[in-house]
Amino acid sequence: MASPRVIKKYPNRRLYDTRVSSYITLEEVRQLVLSGEPFEVRDAKTNDDLTRAVLLQIIAEHEQHGQPIFSTTLLSQIIRFYGDAMQGFVGGYLENSLKVFLEQQDKFRDQLNNLLGQTPWSMLNDVTERNIDLWKSLQPGAAPAAKPAPEPDTDEKKSARKRR
Repeated sequence: MASPRVIKKYPNRRLYDTRVSSYITLEEVRQLVLSGEPFEVRDAKTNDDLTRAVLLQIIAEHEQHGQPIFSTTLLSQIIRFYGDAMQGFVGGYLENSLKVFLEQQDKFRDQLNNLLGQTPWSMLNDVTERNIDLWKSLQPGAAPAAKPAPEPDTDEKKSARKRR
């Protein structure tokens, strides 16, 4: 297994990716997380591991914009666990809970795909094609010509039939 990518953090807060030999942004570090690439952030002077601090910084920035994941109440509850006898269990509990949540999410997606048997786009295309076929069948001239209604029998027609 390859060693994790090393990113050095300098006192000026800049992040230097040693693999590509260039400075990177916090957003680029986030992309490493999203792609699942293993990495660690190290202090350039002391070589201390700063990975957790950088990940928390990414979370803090995303919590400020858009719809946050952590409510104020949840954050307050987490803070209360620091120094508590249960502190050692909370991290593992949250990690396992999220793992189970992600597994359930994957199972739900698989079941939904199996139930539907196709992607939403292909379903939409099928419905659209059926609607177009229905629309065409309702258009004038597309329907088969109707047979003319039989003429009502008149007295003359009746007497002509009797003579035959």
